[in-house]
Order: sequence, then C-alpha cells, then structure tokens
Amino acid sequence: MIVDEQTGRVMEGRRYSDGLHQAIEAKENVKVEDATQTYATITLQNYFRMYHKLSGMTGTAETEAGEFWEIYKLDVVVMPTHRPIARNDHQDMVFKTVREKFNAVVDEIVKLTEQGRPVLVGTTSVETSELVSRMLNMRKIGHQVLNAKQHQREAEVVAEAGKPGTVTIATNMAGRGTDIKLTPESKAAGGLAIIGTERHESRRVDRQLRGRSGRQGDPGSSQFFVSLEDNLMRMFMPERIAKIMDRLGLQEGEVISHSMVTKSIERAQTKVEENNFGIRKRLLEYDDVMNSQREVIYKRRRNALYGERLELDIMNMLFDTCEDIIANTKGTDNYDSFKLTTLGVLGIDFNISQEEFETIGEEDLAHKLYSAAFDHYKRKNEAIAERALPIIKNIEETRGATIENILVPFTDGKKQIGVAANLKKCVATDNKELIKAMEKMATLALIDQLWKDHLREMDDLKQSVQNAVYEQKDPLLIYKFEGFELFKRFIAKVNEDTISFLVKADLPVEDPNQVQEARQAKKQQLNEKKEESRSLLSGGGQPAANRPPAEKTMPLKSEKIVGRNDRVTVQYMDGSLKKDVKFKTVEEDINSKKCVLVEE
Repeated sequence: MIVDEQTGRVMEGRRYSDGLHQAIEAKENVKVEDATQTYATITLQNYFRMYHKLSGMTGTAETEAGEFWEIYKLDVVVMPTHRPIARNDHQDMVFKTVREKFNAVVDEIVKLTEQGRPVLVGTTSVETSELVSRMLNMRKIGHQVLNAKQHQREAEVVAEAGKPGTVTIATNMAGRGTDIKLTPESKAAGGLAIIGTERHESRRVDRQLRGRSGRQGDPGSSQFFVSLEDNLMRMFMPERIAKIMDRLGLQEGEVISHSMVTKSIERAQTKVEENNFGIRKRLLEYDDVMNSQREVIYKRRRNALYGERLELDIMNMLFDTCEDIIANTKGTDNYDSFKLTTLGVLGIDFNISQEEFETIGEEDLAHKLYSAAFDHYKRKNEAIAERALPIIKNIEETRGATIENILVPFTDGKKQIGVAANLKKCVATDNKELIKAMEKMATLALIDQLWKDHLREMDDLKQSVQNAVYEQKDPLLIYKFEGFELFKRFIAKVNEDTISFLVKADLPVEDPNQVQEARQAKKQQLNEKKEESRSLLSGGGQPAANRPPAEKTMPLKSEKIVGRNDRVTVQYMDGSLKKDVKFKTVEEDINSKKCVLVEE
C-alpha cells in the first residue's frame, strides 16, 4: 500500500507504474503482483469540465483565484465570516537550524499546556509528526498522534482535541471535516493554539491548518516555526536573511520574528505555487490532445453500448476500411495484393478483373467493394440467424421459464467471444436481437483492447518528445502532430479489426462424427487402464523386469521467497528429505535440479 507522505492517508488501489511497485514488493519480500495496465485515463481538470454546471465552496480558494479563472472560467467570491475572527495570527519565528526550531516548538507546547490551552501541532509529513511525538515523550508530555496509523480513531482524537491541556499532533490534512469543539475552560484560557512546524509549499494548506482555530468567533492563536534548513527555505528563500542572521551574531536558539520575514516566506510560497500551476497547466495541455481523441472513441463506444447508431457506425467502418484497402493497393497498381487483402480482411473473393482494377477510379471502386462486402455481411448474418433459431426456440420451449439470457459463442477462426442476448427478444425478432448483440459485443471488445494499446503508445510518445527541447523545439507541438498520426492509425486499426471479425464471425461448428470418434477413443483408453490395474492387483500382468517404471510423484514445490541464510526443507529426487538446513548449503543442488524446496 502507498501512504501519502504529506497527509498520512493510505491510498487504496493506487500502484506505482513502470515496474517500480513490483521492485518495492520484491525488496520487501511480499508477493510480487502483476504489472497494471491502464484502461482509461483523464485529468481532474478535464473530468470537472465535463459537467454542465460547475461550482464549489472552500475556505482557501482565494489564493488560487487565477487558476480557477484560467482553467474553468470560474470567479472566486469571498464571503464574509458569520462572526468576526478573534484568532491571533503571530509572525513566523525563524531559526537557523532544524534542531533549534524543534526545541523551540516543544518549549512552546509546554508553555501553552501549562496555561491550560489545547494545542494542535501541524506537520507537513508523517515522519515529522513522529519526530515531534518522540520529543514530547522525552519531556513526558501526554499527547495524541493523528496519522495513517491512527486512521480509525480520527474522529475520537479530534473530539478530545478541544479539552484544556490536550496536545494533538496531526499531518496537515488530518481532522478536516470535524470541528474541534472547545470547552468553556479552554475558551477562558485563550482558545485552541495552532503550532505549525514548517511552512508548506502551498499557502492554502497553511491556511487550512490556521483555520482549525478561531471558528465561529472562538478565541485562538496560530504560530509557525521555520528554520533556514527547511525544504521551502533552502529552495526559494533569499540568502540575505541567512547573511543578516550571521551579521547580527545570533546565538544558538535565538530567533528572528518580523513581518518582512513572514512576507518573504509568503513570496517564496507564491513562487512554488506558480511553478506548480505551470506544471499542472502543461499537463492539461498534453491531456487536451488526449481529450479530443477520448471524445471520439468514447462516443463510438457509447453508440455500441446503448445500440444507438451502431448500425450506421458499422456501415461507416466498412466503407472506411474499403477506402483504406483501395488507397493502399491502387496507388501501386498491385492487383494480387488487392485480391489477397479483400479476402483476408473482408472475407470475400471480390469478382473483378485486373483490367477493371486498373481502369476504374478509386471512389467508384470503393463503392463497388463496399456494396459487395455489405451484401455478403447481410447474407451471412441472415444464415446465422436462421441456423441458430431452431436451437433457441427449443431452449425457450423447454427452459424459457427459468432462463432470461443466453450466451452464444461466435468465432472468426482466430478469436472467440461469448455473446449474451435476451432469449425472448431473440425468438420474437427471429434472431435479429442475437446479431445485434454480436455486433455490440465485438465492437466494444475490440475498441477496449486497442484503446489500451493506444494509451500505452501515447504515454511512450509523451516521454520521448521531451528530448525535442534539446533541438530547441516545442515538445507539445511535436506531441500534437505525432499523436494525431498515431490516432489516425489507431482508428484505421479499430475499423479493420472490427469489420474483419464481424464479416467472418460465425457459430463454431463441430463434426458429430469427430465427436463420436473422440468419445469412443477415450472410452477405449479408460478400459485399457482398468484392465492394466486389475492385472497388477492380482499379481499378473508383465513381470517386474519388463514392466515400465512407475512415474515418480514430484514433491510439492514451495513458492516462498527465501534468503541465503534462511533455514529450509528440501526433497531430493530419490525421495530423501533434508530438514532445517541453510539455503546456501543446498543452493547448488537446487540450481542443478537434484532437489527442490518443499513446504513443510
């Protein structure tokens, strides 16, 4: 399971891609699961844009107003608070080192608890929350830690967090959605005190932490502790602050607290937010290319799923496939290739001479080929419906009361699909329903299979176009151009594979004589085995010298992953067992197949 580093939440069902998750599983000696395959993909932005109406409510949207307008064309309106805010937000306290900062955090917690105030300590990662917890244990201060490990007790911990002298350590996102209710004693002591152990990359998350206190006009305070060794400060903080601290000759544990410093930190956060927005916007530009492709393919898939326009889609696919066949063969005047392709793809021997092939124009030839292929397809479907109808009628008469749907296999000689159709509708429509269900299932199955492969190709393309930067070209432009070419080939492949399956799809036929022969052969084989076992039991049969050697039963192999120093049990080919031996002592014998690891 992946645990989110910042929130401490376990991300159910999420796995790393490109073999990374399997590498971690192998390292941790757990079962290595199969690699995952992406069936569908969409960014959150494009997902939200699919709604006809879009709105939202949050306490921290103001800092992201520009992004909301640029991506969704949504205005951000600030609503006044119900009661005036009584929370006291102090200036940030800046220390030189992380050690000084955490010592100051613990001292502040001790001071606040002595005043009888509840304290909420916000951390940017689970690791930091556990560090603060260890420091408080050393000072023998009772507290609760709210992260992934206490996920089940979250509501209970939050309910206790408003009592006097209570200390709660939480990752920034923990406890949201549950108000911390203050007791009268806590309010009298000054309300909930928020302590931030570090500034987050985003101002929104810091505001969310601050907003845990001072709700509905309650008293409270918030204070952030920052060190020059924090990630944010190291990346974006002007070096002059470190120089100022050195010039002032600040001693161990001394602190700077000034509005100029707080503003500088907020400017650094703004830079990170702008950078992150740039990344998200670029990602969206790439996804817009995929989105246009997604809309085309999902529209066709929806037609197949609900049966709307499916017949028209199939006719369009058939005509496009005919045009592609002619475009690929007519240009080179390759008559033999044309005949072979029509037979291989469309399943028809198209009656046309070489002279006609060379003289008729491409458009006229496409129409002639389409008419021939469509007539063949209709005749074939009518024959299937007619052939299957007596069997389906028989099922309806004998078992119609208990059966609603039937499953009919269809094959083109290579692939086979099971087609589910409504029994009563099949009988009522003389099996037109069965043909319609076959078209629907085949179209859906082939779109899904080829779309998965196309997604993988688009992912690979997205990675490879990044190198265009070295040629001083825009990778996005190349991605758009190459992506369009890939999509054209993908659509042609979908058309060809779907039409090829539909025109060749038939009910699998078995020769009754072959089935009979197979049954008789099997029966004869069983009788021979029975006779042999009887003769052996009665002491007869072949003498021991002439009798074929009995097959050795192989031991039950162990699937367990073992280390070189682990103790194991092995079984040799002569049947002997070696128990409780170190794996490295028998490793050579296992590799040379003299013995195998077995489950005890």
